Amino acid sequence: MDLSADFWILRPFNTLFNAVFALFLLLLTAASLLLKGKSEKAKQTVLVTACLITLVGFFIYKYALSLDSDYNIIKAEFGGFNWWGELPLHMCNINMILIPIAVLKKNRAIMCFCFFCAPLGGLMALAMPGTGFSGYSIFLPRMIGYFGTHFMIVMEGLALVTFGLYRPRYRDLPRTLLTAVLIMVCLFGFNMLLRFTGVYANANYFYTVETEGNFLLEVFYRWIPYPLLYQAPSVAILGIYMLLVTTPFELTAHKDENVKQASRSTDG
Repeated sequence: MDLSADFWILRPFNTLFNAVFALFLLLLTAASLLLKGKSEKAKQTVLVTACLITLVGFFIYKYALSLDSDYNIIKAEFGGFNWWGELPLHMCNINMILIPIAVLKKNRAIMCFCFFCAPLGGLMALAMPGTGFSGYSIFLPRMIGYFGTHFMIVMEGLALVTFGLYRPRYRDLPRTLLTAVLIMVCLFGFNMLLRFTGVYANANYFYTVETEGNFLLEVFYRWIPYPLLYQAPSVAILGIYMLLVTTPFELTAHKDENVKQASRSTDG
C-alpha cells in the first residue's frame, strides 16, 4: 500500500475514504454483536453516549474551524465563520440531538425520522462535501471534525436498527413525514428570525430558504419558486425512499408473525 503523502489526502470515495468508511462499519458491526442479547437499557445507554460524545466533538470541531484562517477565507463571501450558521440543525447533524430524545422517549416517529435521515443526510454530506472539506490531509482538524462527525452520524442512525431498538413499519411513515415537515417549518421560522434580526443573514438550515446551488433543489425551485414550499418534492421523495426501505422489514415482520402463528397452532 502506498503510504506517501498523497495517500492521506481525503476525497469522497478514494482509497482512504473507503478505508475509513469500512472502519466505522466494522465498529458498528462489533458494537451490535457485543450488545446482542443485552438489555434495552444497555443498548440505549451506548447509543445515547455515542451521540453525546459526537455532539461534544462537533462543537470542538466547530471551535477549531472558527480559528481556521483558510476556512475563514473560503467563507469570506458569506461573512466568514459565524456560530449562528454552524449549529447542529442540518438534516444530518440534528440527529445527534434527536436520536437520544427518540431513544429515551421511545418515540417511534422520531426514531423512524432519524433512521432514515441520519444515514441519508450524513452520506450526502460525505459524498458531496462543501468547499474546504475535500482534497486536504485527513490530519487537518477541519477534516477530522467534518468526516468524523458525519461518519458517526451515519453509524448512529443505522445503530437504531442494528442494536434492535427500532424496526421500521409502514404505520410509522405518515407520522414520520409529518415530523419531517414540522421540523422543516420550525427551522424555516428559525432561519427567518436569524435573517430578519440581522443575527445571521445567510441562515439556511435544511435549505428551507434557498438552494445554495444544489442541482436537484434548483429544479424544485423552478417548479415551485417559493422558499420552504419548494421543498415539497423533497418530502415526496423522502416518503418514497422510506417506503422502499421499509418494505423488506415489513415483509420480514409478517413472515415472523406467520411462523409464530403456525407454531402456536402446532402447539395447540
